[in-house]
Amino acid sequence: WYLLPSTSFAVQVPDAKTLKSNVLVTLVRVEYNGEVLGDSPKTDVLPSGTAEYNFSTSFECSPDGPNSLDVIVQKPLLLTVLEVGPREKKKPEKITPLGQAVVDLLPLLQGTVFAPLYAVPASSSEKLHPKGGLEVTVSTKELLLSATQFSSGNLLSITMEAAYSVPGVFTVEGQQNYMACLQIPAAGEKELLLLFQNGILKADGEKEPLPRPKNWPLGTILAPGALAIPNSFIVGGPYEDEDGDLTRSKDREFRRQAESTKRIVWDTERRCYLDAAAVAVLQKRIAECHYWPVELCKMSMASGGKGKTSKADKGDEDKQIAFHGVAYVNMMHLLCPGVKQIRGAFRVFSYQDSEVFEKTRIQHSIFRDLRSQLSLAKEGLRTSPVSRAAPTKAQKEDKDSSGTVRSREAHGTMVALFPRHSISLCQHWLQTARPREQCLSPQYSEAGTFLVMEIKLDRPLVPKRLREELVRRVKEMIHPKPELPPWTGGAKKAVEAYEKCVTSVAAAILREYHELFGKQLPGQGMIDHGTLEEQRRQLNYELNTSGKYFAFKEQLKHSVVKIVREKYLKTEAFENQGQLQEFLSELYVFLVGHMHIALNKLLSGENVSSTPTPCTTDKQLWLFAREAEANRDLKLASLFYRQVREPQFSPSWLDYGAFCLLHEDATKAQECFKKALCLDPQHTQSLLLCGIVAVKLQHYEEAEIFFEDACCLEPSSIIAWTLSGLFYELQNNYIRAERNFREAKKLLQAQLEEERRILEAAEAEGKKPSTAPVHLISTPCYGQGHLPLDQHSKEGKKKFPLCFLFVEVRRVSVSPPAPSCWGVHGVPAPLTTTCVIPPQFVHKALAHELLSLQGGPTCAYYLALAWTYLLQEDLPRCEECVCEAIRIDPTNPNVWAQKGHLCYLKKDFDKAKNCYERVISFVEDAVDMHIVYLRLGSIYLEEKEYGRAKQIYLLACDNSASCLTWLGVGIACYRMKEMEEAEDALSEANALNNTNADVWGYLTLICLHVTRSPFPQLGLQNSELLQEIHTTQSRFGFGNPSL
Repeated sequence: WYLLPSTSFAVQVPDAKTLKSNVLVTLVRVEYNGEVLGDSPKTDVLPSGTAEYNFSTSFECSPDGPNSLDVIVQKPLLLTVLEVGPREKKKPEKITPLGQAVVDLLPLLQGTVFAPLYAVPASSSEKLHPKGGLEVTVSTKELLLSATQFSSGNLLSITMEAAYSVPGVFTVEGQQNYMACLQIPAAGEKELLLLFQNGILKADGEKEPLPRPKNWPLGTILAPGALAIPNSFIVGGPYEDEDGDLTRSKDREFRRQAESTKRIVWDTERRCYLDAAAVAVLQKRIAECHYWPVELCKMSMASGGKGKTSKADKGDEDKQIAFHGVAYVNMMHLLCPGVKQIRGAFRVFSYQDSEVFEKTRIQHSIFRDLRSQLSLAKEGLRTSPVSRAAPTKAQKEDKDSSGTVRSREAHGTMVALFPRHSISLCQHWLQTARPREQCLSPQYSEAGTFLVMEIKLDRPLVPKRLREELVRRVKEMIHPKPELPPWTGGAKKAVEAYEKCVTSVAAAILREYHELFGKQLPGQGMIDHGTLEEQRRQLNYELNTSGKYFAFKEQLKHSVVKIVREKYLKTEAFENQGQLQEFLSELYVFLVGHMHIALNKLLSGENVSSTPTPCTTDKQLWLFAREAEANRDLKLASLFYRQVREPQFSPSWLDYGAFCLLHEDATKAQECFKKALCLDPQHTQSLLLCGIVAVKLQHYEEAEIFFEDACCLEPSSIIAWTLSGLFYELQNNYIRAERNFREAKKLLQAQLEEERRILEAAEAEGKKPSTAPVHLISTPCYGQGHLPLDQHSKEGKKKFPLCFLFVEVRRVSVSPPAPSCWGVHGVPAPLTTTCVIPPQFVHKALAHELLSLQGGPTCAYYLALAWTYLLQEDLPRCEECVCEAIRIDPTNPNVWAQKGHLCYLKKDFDKAKNCYERVISFVEDAVDMHIVYLRLGSIYLEEKEYGRAKQIYLLACDNSASCLTWLGVGIACYRMKEMEEAEDALSEANALNNTNADVWGYLTLICLHVTRSPFPQLGLQNSELLQEIHTTQSRFGFGNPSL
């Protein structure tokens, strides 16, 4: 951070509202960074317990001075309240410390600050009010940082909480200094070395309380209560939400036990400012090397004798450092958008140079090789020396006692960034310490030691996109292209121009007729044929002699040429006369037909009646499309999807888009999904599907925007976070993938807990829950196509299309297995086809599910995997998965339905029939019962079991009636000679879809049997049915009309 050349801090202490009436005279001593800034005048205490000091002092802050901005950030201002006793004869005044207060200089407050005052344990605490304190004003003559500099920099805070599961050889007895250290890169070649000392080894007992305050990096001070940093606490949290190593379910019990056993506690926070250049260096270093080392060691404390250290003592010091370990912190989390904090438990390993260099690219150990930069005073390993500055008379008088009241702050408790102001570590640590530590440090791994720490930034290194920006970007991507101007040509336009021209010529000829013969009145009767023929010859003569006939021909000529070019696309000469004559015949028929249409409009004065509105609903059209997909008639399925008459309803576009995506038309699918998003920009599923199709088209930047916007729009969506995590995993961005999966798992855990709570409450009351906690259901559907979503689920109620979610059945019980975010895979069904979307989506989702399952793969897992193989037409592997699913859960109707579909596609109809019959015998229906009924009924018809076929098709009609279900009933009744019932059933089928040729074919057969005229057959493609119709026609004497 940029710092002005020199800035003066003014410290004012107006008064203290702390003291009780039995205290008579006090003064305040102000210290900073180990230096005494001054003592206030001795002040009498008022009866109200207030002492007004009105004392001011100051110190300089400059980049090259002892009080740099880094020191300002890390060290608080220390104020000590002293009681001045009455002077006795020939004895100095007795000065007793009452309490201490600390002032955080980080905010650089300009105003009055109330600093809580903490009692000194050795003093009489009844002399202080429990909520007393000092009023302190801290000000600067000039701003340390401009607004621009402040916004471009950052504040880094590192909290070292504790080391757990430490080696058993660590003992509470004896003076030991437990230290941890890491280095932070700064601008240029500078490295910030942050040291945490004086860790407290605690024996087995209760866990550390939460929340608990963070402490200043100070040594032993008079008032231990003043060590706590105001409004700064360690709050903890679930292990699963952490960023460290021990976040899995199997690590939970180990951590719980370790937290109540022997441990080393620091609970200390260190801070440092980073200017814009340092922030850039920090980002670069994190990107270059993901893991940063945090070193840990134990050093024995030397005996506290006075005087110089003897050579023997120095020889003992050589052996004091031991248990050199290192923990690796993955800093890549800080490069995720919006992430400001890393907190977790990190395993401690023995320090091995080669291993550290391989993981961190750092060649120097802080404790061994960079010890000279730690700048520790020898006696700082115990307590710090007392400052000697004494500018006031009071200080001179209490020279003997000042050592007990002045600051015990130690340079050794925090790093000194400027080595010239302190004494470096002894250079002889390395010679004899390294063999010892290499022998002892492996005990960290054996004990399973882990270090809990937190790294926090004031602002994220990579800002997270705001919701407004995401909305704007999405609008730019889905904004419809401007429509092209209407093309004046085209077949339709050419035909319309021809009809218009025919109408104009006919009207002109009619006027000529009226001029020659007058208008025919209604009461004059019919004109005989001879008269009409004479009028025609006379009219032709007049038109030819006047030249109007040729004018009319020229008027029609241009429109006929347009029809030839636009309708028939004929622009080149014909190769032979036969082709020309064939085309002229076809053209003549076409022109005459449209001439009649135009004349009918002119003479009748009415337009041709429009096509009647069909009576089918959108739900029925969707069902027809799914039936066509099951029968692999994709052209018909596409037609039904496009016939949905609610173009302003998003799920209609999503259904059609999913169909297009499944069948390799990703561009058309993208148009459909974007159209749905235009209709409802707040539709999460539309955003997700836009992201999926963008991945298919390899538009990864767009996909990231869609997934991020979906998570921002609906942060409670498990599917959104899971799909987003899969996307980042496909991009090899494992950090962001892990964070998204963690969020999905947290949401799933909360959902299951809420459902469990509702279920337990209902059971306690002896009632059945009104809304059973039914999770999303996944079962293979139709052998081809999509997976439906349970209509009663939360997502189903949100009108999410029934075909996109790929999920797993997960029932809620009193003690369910540990859930995972893969309980809801969140993989849309189109993803599960390799020809449609990168197969990594499905493969990664199922791989994660397999890893998260406890006790091995489940029936739902094999069912989902079998469905993916079925879509890829890998029938042998699909059969293997179905067999495993049946082995695990033989009473699951969805498993038998899947096996039935598999056998049906393999044309093994006997096995398919057995599977389908087993499905309908279960009390609980399979999800895709409609297709089960259709396929079982068709098998019965093939085997001529018409009675059973009729019964199955009637069940299908009762479940969800369609043209195909009524057609099946009609065929079964016709084969059983129940002509009246067959006609009724076929009429129902025709009412639902009057373009089904098979329906017309069987109606024709019924009409032939009851001696009626046969119906038109509408291009019947069923050769067997067509042959049967011809045979029946011949038998009943109608002949074969095709001959």
